[in-house]
Parts: sequence; structure tokens; C-alpha cells
Amino acid sequence: MKRISLLALFGLLLSGLLLAGCGGEENKAEETAGAEQALPVLKIGSISPLTGPYSADGNDIANGVRAAIDVVMAQGGIEGFSDIRLFAEDTACDPKQAVAAANKLISEEVVGVVGAYCSSSTIPASATLDPEGIFTITPGSTSPKVTERGLQYMFRICGRDDHQAPAAVKFMTDYLDAKTIFIVDDKTTYSQGLAEEVSMNCEKVGIQVLAHDHVNQGDKDYSAVLTKVRQANPDVFYISLQNSATGALMLLQAKRMGIEAQCMGQDAVFHPQLIEIAKEASEGACLTFGYTDTSTDTYKVFQEANAKYGQVGAYSAYAYDSAMSLFNAIRAAGSTDPAKVRAAMMELDFQGASKRVKFQPNGDSGSDYVVFKVIEGQLVPFWNPRTGELF
Repeated sequence: MKRISLLALFGLLLSGLLLAGCGGEENKAEETAGAEQALPVLKIGSISPLTGPYSADGNDIANGVRAAIDVVMAQGGIEGFSDIRLFAEDTACDPKQAVAAANKLISEEVVGVVGAYCSSSTIPASATLDPEGIFTITPGSTSPKVTERGLQYMFRICGRDDHQAPAAVKFMTDYLDAKTIFIVDDKTTYSQGLAEEVSMNCEKVGIQVLAHDHVNQGDKDYSAVLTKVRQANPDVFYISLQNSATGALMLLQAKRMGIEAQCMGQDAVFHPQLIEIAKEASEGACLTFGYTDTSTDTYKVFQEANAKYGQVGAYSAYAYDSAMSLFNAIRAAGSTDPAKVRAAMMELDFQGASKRVKFQPNGDSGSDYVVFKVIEGQLVPFWNPRTGELF
């Protein structure tokens, strides 16, 4: 009996030691898992028109950010963070809704925001975000006012109207040998501002502005203004509208009315949707947009990542580079402290998907406008204002 008791006691002690050993390993695993879970999530936002007439460009912007997040996470993420989460907010290109979206993102404690699309949304939204030390990096707002307000955390990847207009007018003079122009805009901050820049530059070089007329956002019938265009018979019919869908309607109706002027648009009208809607009526139309070298490795990585979310839109690569600028700066700073990240932003110099990214003191990254032309149903680079030569 005594021997059996000793054997039983030994068995109990051995079992206890084994259990203790197993429990120790479990505790270590739990501690490791707990440490991993303790890493914060990096929160960023996007603000763009996800609904309404500008939703094609707005969703392209949000998807460009998603593509950037996927690429960064596939590369191992950002040290110190377990994940990157996007909060995509809708502005509908409405200034009040843009401010509401900005305030919502402040409450979510995002470190930066990619957006907006319309300058009329970016300006008030960034004024709301900047005092909170939250970055605004716009992929699509071209009004000079965006980066001329002295905001510390306002940056821009796309170009500016006061650079786009001279590029367009240089094409009119040097390539088209245009003498007259008829300008139409839709009264938005962006569209009207760019139209005025074009008008001013035309006057400087001697192109006669026969008229500068306006339509309203949401109009479907442009016969009244197009009748004026046909009667004026300009060399160039310049269309400054807020999106490609309305630009397509304008081209369709201009074609039906027999307008023979060279139709020319700007970067908001530049989108594959323009051709999808206008079809043959878009053939031969010229548009200014930033030049992107699609042969670079960076563009190919972006293109592959963006394919998950649909076709590459006009502002997809700009949005991707906007997000990548923020991620690269956070990595370089080793922190999300606004002052440190801003200092790192100013030191960035990298090949993005859309362009070479290097920020100027005011937050701009430079303009690289060229003239595209719709040829056989494709938007192709056509003329370079820097060289005065065809591509």
C-alpha cells in the first residue's frame, strides 16, 4: 500500500510539472499575442464625391487610396502599426458636406486625409483639418487658392489651374494657330476659375475671346449656349466643366448641332467615362491633364493593385501617390507627430505612380500638363507644351 501511494504521489507531481510547463508556454503565447494586439491601427481618411454627378472621380480617389494601403501592407506594413484603416467619406462636392466629413474624420482620429476632388470642398475641409494637425493631400483640386492660404498641413499632388491654362493656350497658339475662342464653364469654383485663367492667357497672346458663357450644374440641355457657339463660329470651343459626364453631354450635343470648332477640355473632363458616354462625338477632342509615364515599375505596381477596385480613373494614380506620400513620411519620421511628419514630407523625393513626387515649400508638387487627344476611342498623349512637339 505504501509503494502504491508513493507511485501515485510521483505521478501527481509529474502531471503537475507537465501542466505547469504547458501553462507557461500558453502564457508566453498569450503575452506575445497581447503585445501584437496592442499595436495601434493607423487611421487615414479620404473625402471625395462618392455619390452624385462627380462620383466616378470620387470613387476613383477612394480606390486609389485602397490600392496604396494594399501595396504597403503587402510590403510588411508600417512599423509600429498592426494595420492601416481607411475611413472614406462622401462630400458630393458640397462645401458644407465636406466640412461635416472633415469633422467626422477628426472624431475618428485620422492622421491624414486624401482629398478632396472639388476645390470648393478641399478649401473648407482643409481649413477644418489643419488646426487639428491633420494632413490634407489633394489628388484633384487645382485651384491656386488651395495651397496659397499658409496652411501647414495642406499638400497637393495634382497640378494647378494657373499652370494648366498656359499649357492649353500654348497649344492653341503654337499647334492650332487659333485666333478666336468661345469659353463655357459651369460656375463652380474650379471650373470658373480655370476658365478665367484661360481667358486671361488668351488675351495675353492675342486670341480673341468671343464670349465667356455659363451653364448650370445638373443641366441636361445645352442647346441655348451651343446655339451661341455655332453662331460665333470660333476656332476653339473651350469646355470647363466639373466632370466628364457633363463634358460628354456637351460634346454629344455640339456634334449634333454641327459645331466644327476644335473642342478642348480640362482635367475634370478627362476620364474614360467621357468616351464611354460620348462615343464618336468625343473623337478628336483635346484635353489637358498631367503626364504619367505608364512604363515605370511604380505605375505597374499601382495598376495591378488598383485592378482589384476597377479601371484606372483620371485621379486614381494621384490618389495613390497622395496616400503613399503620407505613408512614406510616417515611415521616415518614425512617428505620427504632425510636425515630424511634415518635416519628413518636405524631404520626400520619390518616383510615384503618377509623377516624381517632391513637395515645394507651399505644399505643391509641381505641374506636368500635356495635351491629350481622343484618337480611335482612346485618350492618348498628343502634344507636349514644354517641347512644342507631338508625342
